[in-house]
Amino acid sequence: MNILYLVFGDNIQNHKQANFSIYTFLLQKDFVDHIIIVTDAPSYYSHLKDSRVIVKSVDEQTLNDWRGPYDFFWRIKIKAVEAIAYEFKDTSLLYLDSDTFLYGDLAEIKNRLDKGFNTMHLNEGKLSELGSKTEKKMWDQSNGKSFGGVTINAEHCMWNAGVIGISHKNFSNTIPLSLSICDDMCKGGVTRRLIEQFAFSVALCADEDTPMVASDDIIGHYWGNKEGWNEVITSFFVKAHLGGLTQDEELEELRKMDLLKIPVKVGIPNTRKRLHKLIMKWFPDKGIEYIQ
Repeated sequence: MNILYLVFGDNIQNHKQANFSIYTFLLQKDFVDHIIIVTDAPSYYSHLKDSRVIVKSVDEQTLNDWRGPYDFFWRIKIKAVEAIAYEFKDTSLLYLDSDTFLYGDLAEIKNRLDKGFNTMHLNEGKLSELGSKTEKKMWDQSNGKSFGGVTINAEHCMWNAGVIGISHKNFSNTIPLSLSICDDMCKGGVTRRLIEQFAFSVALCADEDTPMVASDDIIGHYWGNKEGWNEVITSFFVKAHLGGLTQDEELEELRKMDLLKIPVKVGIPNTRKRLHKLIMKWFPDKGIEYIQ
C-alpha cells in the first residue's frame, strides 16, 4: 500500500500538518510500501529519513495543467492520485489530506484495499438530503443529469475526501470515472466547491461489486479544529528541534501522545465570529513601532 500526500503553496501550516501526519503513519510503517509527497516545497520534507519516503517535486506549470480545461483548482487532487496510481499500478493507494492522523490499526486499511474495497473518510449523507447551501445547489444542479455517464439520483452520497483509498484492482475504472465526472460537472456549471469530492464519492461507489467502506474508525480528520491541532503540532516540532531529537526519538515521543484527547471538531458560534470581526474593526492595533 502506498500513501500519498499532495501539499503545495506558501501556507506553512499545511506543511507542518503533513509532516505530523506522516509521522503518525511511520509508527506503523511495516504496512506501507511508500509514503509519497507531491509538493512544490520539497525542502520541507528533506529531513524525513526513511527509505519508504519519496518526495516528488511538482512545478507551477504542472499544477496549472492539472486544473484542466475548466480551470478547476481541486481537479489537481484527482490528477495527483492518477499520476501516482499509474506509476505504481500494482500497489493500492491511500491519499490523505494534510490535516489527518493515524490512530487505529493501519493493517485493517491495507486488508480492505487488498480485498478490493475502496474507502473514503466517512459518509456525510445523501446529497439530496444534505443541508448546506453548496450541497443544496449541487443537488438542484445535478439531480437527474448525467456526468461521466452516471445519472445522479437521490441515493448518491457525499463522502468526505480527507481520505481516499483505492484498491489497485479498481484503478482502471474509478480514476478515469472520477476525472470524467469532475470535468462534466465543471462543464455543466455545477457549483464547484465540492465537485472533486463528489466525483470521487460517486466513482468509488459506481461498481456494486466493489463496496465503499469508511475509514474514520482508523484515521482522524481534524478539519473542524485546525487551529487547535496547529498549536499541538507546532509545540511538538519545536520541542523536538530544540531538544535535538533524532527522528526515531521524535517518533517515540509521538507514540506517547494520546491524540484522541485532542478534539477533531470545535464549533464556534457565528455570533462570536461576527463580534470578533467587529471588535478588530472598532479597536485596531495601536502604537506599532519598528526599530529605526
